[in-house]
Amino acid sequence: MDFWPEFLASNWGREFVAGGFGGAAGILSGYPLDTLRIRQQQSRSGSAFSILRSIVGNEGPGALYRGMGAPLATVTFQNAMAFQSYAILSRAFDASGSSQDPPSYRGVALGGVGTGALQSLMLTPIELVKIRLQLQDRTYANSHKLYNRHNGPMSVAKSIFQREGLRGMYRGLTITVLRDAPSHGVYFWTYEYTREKLHPGCRKEGGESFRTMITAGGLAGVASWICCYPLDVVKTRLQAQSHLSPVQYSGIVDCLCRSVKEEGYSVLWRGLGTAVARAFFVNGAIFTAYELALRCFFNNESSISIQRESAIWEN
Repeated sequence: MDFWPEFLASNWGREFVAGGFGGAAGILSGYPLDTLRIRQQQSRSGSAFSILRSIVGNEGPGALYRGMGAPLATVTFQNAMAFQSYAILSRAFDASGSSQDPPSYRGVALGGVGTGALQSLMLTPIELVKIRLQLQDRTYANSHKLYNRHNGPMSVAKSIFQREGLRGMYRGLTITVLRDAPSHGVYFWTYEYTREKLHPGCRKEGGESFRTMITAGGLAGVASWICCYPLDVVKTRLQAQSHLSPVQYSGIVDCLCRSVKEEGYSVLWRGLGTAVARAFFVNGAIFTAYELALRCFFNNESSISIQRESAIWEN
């Protein structure tokens, strides 16, 4: 009876719920562009507009949201754990600093790297299922009698587990860690640095404007995608392959070398424009929803940043 009031009264509970709001806002605002990015990375030709027109024309607008159930169902826990891990690790890597001050930029960057590595353990199976559904072409699936069998996240997950076991569910784990660890370091560092520059003192006192949150969050997303994008292309291609795939890669290096040899170096940046456009809006939405949720729970704008950054240490 008293669990939820006590849970929401705790700093961890506020972080958890606020992270969930932020994650849901990010998925809902950017999923169609995410599907388009995945299709571009796997495609050997075609502009973003032509691929988008093909998806909508051949498969219907609903295809742009195919696979959204898996990340949406887990986003609250995933994002809440990411923000909470970041709060803990950024302090752990900045042990010499005062608990009343925000962590140093070094602590922010290293905390982000650790958060990205840890999050990969949860993200890899979710991304695998999502990518398989996003790349499932209705015409292809019908011709192979697969469409009814792969009509949702649970269907795909069950099929992978039955054919490849637990190891198959974690296909792409190494490349996901290599992508997410540095990109999360860049992500959090850029966010904290940008919002402090746009609103001096906000890291300690809070109170930044919506424009500051959206701009800082958007730029953080753009920077993190640019720094890791070639690895994301390799990750998509590795996780997209199954026992039915015409192209089979033996690993990260093989996928990278063969992709470049067959399609040129430009393949490593295919879909970057879509990813950057999506990143700005999505990450602006994530941080804005996150900060707004915290403000609602704290009901005190001036104390948000300190409470957020030192959440685990004050309990």
